[in-house]
Amino acid sequence: MMPEGMNSTAIVVFISFVAFSLFITWFAARKMHSVGEFYTAGSRITGFQNGFALAGDFMSAASFLGITGLVFISGSDAMLFNVAVAVSWAFILFAFADRMRNLGQYTFADVVAYRLHPERIRVLAAVGTLTVAIPYLIAQMVGAGALFETLFDIPYIGAVLIVGALMTIYVVFGGMIATTWIQVTKAVLLVAGATALLIFVLARFGFSIDNVFDRAAAVHAKGADIFRPGGLYKDPISILSLGLAFICGTAGLPHILMRFFTVPDAVEARKSIGYAVGIIGYFMVAIIIIGFGAIGLLTGESEYVDNVGRISGGANMVSIHLSRLVGGEIFFGLMAAVAFATILAVVAGILLSASAAVAHDFYTRVVRKGEISEQEEVTVSRWASVVIAAIAIGLSVLFKDVNVGVLATIALAVAASVNFPVIFLALFWKGLTTKGAIWGGVTGLIVVVVLIILSPTVWVGVFGNAEAVFPYTYPTLFSVAAAFIVTMGVSVTDYSERARIDRDGFAAQLVKSEIG
Repeated sequence: MMPEGMNSTAIVVFISFVAFSLFITWFAARKMHSVGEFYTAGSRITGFQNGFALAGDFMSAASFLGITGLVFISGSDAMLFNVAVAVSWAFILFAFADRMRNLGQYTFADVVAYRLHPERIRVLAAVGTLTVAIPYLIAQMVGAGALFETLFDIPYIGAVLIVGALMTIYVVFGGMIATTWIQVTKAVLLVAGATALLIFVLARFGFSIDNVFDRAAAVHAKGADIFRPGGLYKDPISILSLGLAFICGTAGLPHILMRFFTVPDAVEARKSIGYAVGIIGYFMVAIIIIGFGAIGLLTGESEYVDNVGRISGGANMVSIHLSRLVGGEIFFGLMAAVAFATILAVVAGILLSASAAVAHDFYTRVVRKGEISEQEEVTVSRWASVVIAAIAIGLSVLFKDVNVGVLATIALAVAASVNFPVIFLALFWKGLTTKGAIWGGVTGLIVVVVLIILSPTVWVGVFGNAEAVFPYTYPTLFSVAAAFIVTMGVSVTDYSERARIDRDGFAAQLVKSEIG
């Protein structure tokens, strides 16, 4: 049981953030009068604002809690996550940002449906969005559960119910306007909190990063080996799969792509990516230093780490425990509340993209053939939010003990395998056909889901088997390759009339994507 003073601080800060976010939701609900405002805030968000919102979307519990925990356990191998993040955002900036904004309206399915069969491709897009969103939501729920158990002595299920209820309220009543401003607020708080934690950590080592690393090597069970490759991933396939998960997966995340449609034009879309890259880049560097600082400061502290190196509350709690050690009870409470606010903001964006896939891509465009009022579509989206949130809450119980960084990367692997090949080839390859996109997307989905189930994360970590059938944590190398091969192979051999229409539509799409 944590000291009462810490609990009080965390509770006050957390309740303050929730109150502020609920005020934003109420304010947004009064301003929201159309389906465009619900999904994209009426495309009135500036590049600067959207940059912070994008950063808020991406800087989740997986990065603040998960990556810090991975550094503590495995050392420098966790930096693979950071390198992959940097490359992925650069890729999005130069390849996707302006084209997505020029072609899309509400969801990424609007982009791929520009020249492909709209109804068939939207079904695939909706399925892809849901299979990405749910594991991403689970990752955040697991982080929330760990925080609440450690801080407030509240049962895990109670924590995820609170998160689920709040994120549903944000989306159901506030839509994209509320979600955007909650994410902006959270991004500012998280960067400020991480900066303060970094300063506190560096102060313990005379503001010398060399001293941080020297101390980490001196006290870690692996010694200097924490700076050598192989601590986390021992083979090139795992490293390549991780890199592909980030590079291709980030470009296939529905809630990230959806943010391109909140700005008025392609210029602002590019600006928003630039701002996001700067914010995220700084944050990722900071948490790596914080992670090594945690090794040096927490190791040997029996209150936080037992004699075999296990963290109280699990590895996801490293940064939270470190906050208490270096900053005292008040700072500990502040950082815990910020971490929880991070979770709330991220899940709101993910849930909105998932509900948009169900309501806009599937129900409105496929089931109702576009014959639906804006109010009815918003209503369907709100009900979809409730159902998806309930599913995520239920599944989060199964993944309670899995590192949230790993869970989030699995979601990236699904996005890379299902969404990315279709988006990339739709934008850049004339030969893509509807049949090829569907067969490739389904192949990527089946391969990635099956291999994830058979991987050490699920087969051993969740189901409790002694040995995994598939030896790699991330199957991205295999699933992305399978998706591309099938997509291109089926497209090349497709001589149908629909295939001719798909190919002939590329020229007009190219012009539209480049000049708007």
